[in-house]
Amino acid sequence: MKFADDEQNQAMGATAGAPLSIYPSLLSFDFSCLRAQIVALTAAGAAGFHFDVMDGQFVPNLTFGALVPRALRPHTPLPFAAHLMVYTPEALIDPLVSAGVSCLYLHPESTPHIHRALGRVRDAGAVPGIAINPGTPLVMLEPVLELVEAILVMTVNPGFGGQAFIPTSLGRVAELRALLERRGLHPAIECDGGVDSETIGPLRRAGMTGAVIGSALFAQGDPAENLRRFQQAAGC
Repeated sequence: MKFADDEQNQAMGATAGAPLSIYPSLLSFDFSCLRAQIVALTAAGAAGFHFDVMDGQFVPNLTFGALVPRALRPHTPLPFAAHLMVYTPEALIDPLVSAGVSCLYLHPESTPHIHRALGRVRDAGAVPGIAINPGTPLVMLEPVLELVEAILVMTVNPGFGGQAFIPTSLGRVAELRALLERRGLHPAIECDGGVDSETIGPLRRAGMTGAVIGSALFAQGDPAENLRRFQQAAGC
C-alpha cells in the first residue's frame, strides 16, 4: 500500500522547511499494550510508525515479522515503515507490504542484488528506502540513489535500542545532504538511533527531514507528551 499523497510528501521531505516527521519506534513500545500506545501517539501527532525487523544474523537481536504490523494496521491511519536488518530481505517484501507496511528500508550489505530488491519493493506497491550503518561509506549508496525515496541514516550501530548517539553522525548527515543536492535528488533523510531532545535540533539543521525515536520517547513520563516536546525541540 502506498502512502497517501500528503503522507508521501511529508515522508519525502519534498518541501524545503517542511515540518520534521517523527516516527516512534515499536522496538521501545510496551508490548503488553501496543494498541493503546499506537492510538495515543497517533493522536499526539506522530507521522507514522517504525518497525525494526531483525533476523538474529544481520544484527544480534531477533524481533518480529509481518504479524505485528498486520495486527496493528486497523488501529491507525498513519503509514508504517519497516527497517529490514536481515539477510535476503527479498523474502520479507511481499509479506510486509501485505501486512500494511508502506515503506521498506533495505541495507546494501544485506543482499548481493540490492538494485533488484529495491525494484521489487516498488513493484509491490511500497516506497523503496535504503539504510546505511555508521561504518558503511556513503559511496555504497550512490549506485541506487535514483531508486529510493527515503534514506535511513543509522546514528548508532543497529540491533539494540537505547544506545548513545554517535557524534560524527552530524557530519555524515550534512555530507549526505550535500551529495543529494549535487545529484539533484530529494529523498527523505531520516535518522535512527540516539535521537533525543539534545540531538534532534542539530540533526535537523544538518539536513535530517525525519526522525525515528525509540527509547527517548518512552524513558520518562507520557510518550505522547514526549513526542510533542521533541516536535518543539526540532522547531516543528
